[in-house]
Amino acid sequence: MEYRSEISEELEAWERKITRKSSMVSRSAKRIQNRINGVIPERLHSIVTNSIKTMVQGVLVGSTYTVHPPKKNRSLQVRDQQAKELIRKYKRIAATEGAGTGAGGILLGLADFPLLLSIKMKLLFDLASTYGYDAKKIEERVFILTIFQLAFSSDDTRRKSYRKISSWDESLSQIEVRKKYEEHDWKTFQLEYRDYIDLPKLLQMVPGVGAIVGAYVNYHFLDWLGENAINAYRTRMIKEENQTT
Repeated sequence: MEYRSEISEELEAWERKITRKSSMVSRSAKRIQNRINGVIPERLHSIVTNSIKTMVQGVLVGSTYTVHPPKKNRSLQVRDQQAKELIRKYKRIAATEGAGTGAGGILLGLADFPLLLSIKMKLLFDLASTYGYDAKKIEERVFILTIFQLAFSSDDTRRKSYRKISSWDESLSQIEVRKKYEEHDWKTFQLEYRDYIDLPKLLQMVPGVGAIVGAYVNYHFLDWLGENAINAYRTRMIKEENQTT
């Protein structure tokens, strides 16, 4: 109870951050990006779309990522500490990967999309285990995808994802969940994700500065994903504990 009180302000600050509107600068950048998307060759859209579709299908089918057994009988404080250690590890991995692909110009810059996606998803699978959830279950895999959308999407999708996480016990059945994701609009999904990361990733392809930008940007993205994952699991665990007391 004492630790819950300590982190309550963090959870409130996170909720405000997630539910507020983007700044005017961000909204203006989004309008510009929408126009840019209209002139980008469809082949490039397809590369990113297929990377994200493959990632999501790999999560749902369960054939792509290693699933560790859920860790039991640990306090929320211990889980948070272990989660933060994991995030630090994955931030270093992502920074190294970003520096390597950033140094290679446009072709390796394109390769960074699936590589970075894989790192992000591996982190989320490890965090599920850390917080005591079995990622072999379809509903836990959808929770992982919801955290991903929470971190990297438009204002509207981000708020919808937050509402789902805040009331996870009211989520869809396994059959409905699977059907929903099989019929997902993959191009819209990838556009939201790519729009979120587009400008820094374009800078990553600039010769001379790509390696520095790639390392910094990837480190930042993993940090942001980790923050959202920790608070999503905190919110879920606290609500489940409150329902059983």
